[in-house]
Amino acid sequence: MWSLFLIIATFVACFVPSFQQFPRRCATREALLSKECCPSWDGDGSACGASSGRGFCQDVQAPTQPDGPQYPFSGVDDREKWPLVFYNRTCQCAGNYMGFNCGDCKFGFFGANCNERRESVRRNVFHLSRAEMSQYISYLNLAKNTMSTDYVVVTGTYEEMENESNPMFANVSVYDVYVWMHYYVSRDALLGGPGNVWTDVDFAHWAPGFLPWHRLYLLHWENDIRKLTGDMSFVMPYWDWRDAGDCDVCTDELMGARSPGDPDLLSPGSVFSSWKVICSQPGAYNERGVLCDASQEGPLRRNPGNHNRNLVPRLPSSAEVAFTLGLRDYDTGPMDRTANMSFRNTMEGFGDPSTGRGSSTRMGMHAAIHVFMNGTMSSVQGSANDPIFLLHHAYIDSLYEQWLRVNQPSQSEYPDSGAPIGHNGDYNMVPFLPLYKNREFFLSSKELGYEYSSLQDSNTLLVESMNPHMENLLQVWPWLLFVGLLGAAVAVLMTVGVNAMRRYYQAPGKGRSPFPEREPLIPAYGMEEEAAVHKSYQTAM
Repeated sequence: MWSLFLIIATFVACFVPSFQQFPRRCATREALLSKECCPSWDGDGSACGASSGRGFCQDVQAPTQPDGPQYPFSGVDDREKWPLVFYNRTCQCAGNYMGFNCGDCKFGFFGANCNERRESVRRNVFHLSRAEMSQYISYLNLAKNTMSTDYVVVTGTYEEMENESNPMFANVSVYDVYVWMHYYVSRDALLGGPGNVWTDVDFAHWAPGFLPWHRLYLLHWENDIRKLTGDMSFVMPYWDWRDAGDCDVCTDELMGARSPGDPDLLSPGSVFSSWKVICSQPGAYNERGVLCDASQEGPLRRNPGNHNRNLVPRLPSSAEVAFTLGLRDYDTGPMDRTANMSFRNTMEGFGDPSTGRGSSTRMGMHAAIHVFMNGTMSSVQGSANDPIFLLHHAYIDSLYEQWLRVNQPSQSEYPDSGAPIGHNGDYNMVPFLPLYKNREFFLSSKELGYEYSSLQDSNTLLVESMNPHMENLLQVWPWLLFVGLLGAAVAVLMTVGVNAMRRYYQAPGKGRSPFPEREPLIPAYGMEEEAAVHKSYQTAM
């Protein structure tokens, strides 16, 4: 039955749009040479659905504000002023429409005209029922084993593609598109030739865009799972790792237990033990001066807890989370890993979660979980290969949301200029197509159509936490009912048998009763009254 579902879901996936960059229809030689990515919308056949007023093909507006000093180059990396190296015209969608061809609805909306509000709730993974947990794992595995029919990933630089006259792209699965995105946005800058790279650059980490970028990333991933499976009610869960003594999601029922034969691998009992990783060897790519080619590079690796304890003593505590949430300023100073008393830098893990000082010698918060996993997830560029990445970042996003609700910053508080390259407010987020700006996701999740159960009222949270236990109770209630009825039947039979024996031995000439009376329960008023009392007591029994 499950195999049939996989076939049907894969078939359906071939006909629904996705969102990540390099749509297939924009990865042709003709599209690249024209520098235009304005695919037609199937609903009316016009570019960007212009005939239906959904959007228009327009020039890309490049950011003009100065970047910080961390990246001292210009014109050497394809991600600079994204996406101008590849395209200078893309679809700009109107109203509540979204997508590379304006064929979908903005986050938080659905319906034929994208005018119905969506309200989703992301829940603690341990509050899911067994059926919901199993479904989540199945969806992950389906995405890993279903080829993306709408997107390809780039495997060569603009220079290697001979100014786009020789396209270099690869096919990957729906899941691996996201693995590649996280690699591409965080990779080192290639300056030309083997080993010639600039490492102090990241378009999604180490700076203000860290939280908005990952918020957008998760929204797209969640939306693509809905389209792949046809389950429009799907909502991703999160893992609350505060005060955890170990990786409590590392079980075969969830993210995979440790293999008994090799502690660096996953248990054969987990579906994830068969997964192969991509883009997980940044050192090798840098030595050769090339991009990841999206080929498989071996099994998923994880050995939680057997990491460098000097770098990460333990998983973050509730007190450290509370301290971090109490920092009022979103970002400070140079807005990088040295930023002091910065909510973003401390949440990302480079500020001390007890003092707020930047450039911490120990990793905290977000970074601590990556280091703790001691495997594929411990490399920034390859970390999205591990499905724990999604649960982890969903929880980071929930903490980001909690901070936003407490402080209620305006979008103008997000930095306009001076942030490391890729992180200013009006910078187009790499490598998304359609285009989004960092500042657009510096707002509450409620505006984007989703909520976190941990931020709801206590009664709702209590009901949610009881759901798995209620499911277990419902699964065993037939047996409990059977045992109860059986026990009642045995009790009735024993009572009837005892009473029958009493009557037998109380009859004249039947000898001494095996149930002698010790003392009357009530004073006797004569033999007739005593017989009446015994009769009444027996009736009650």
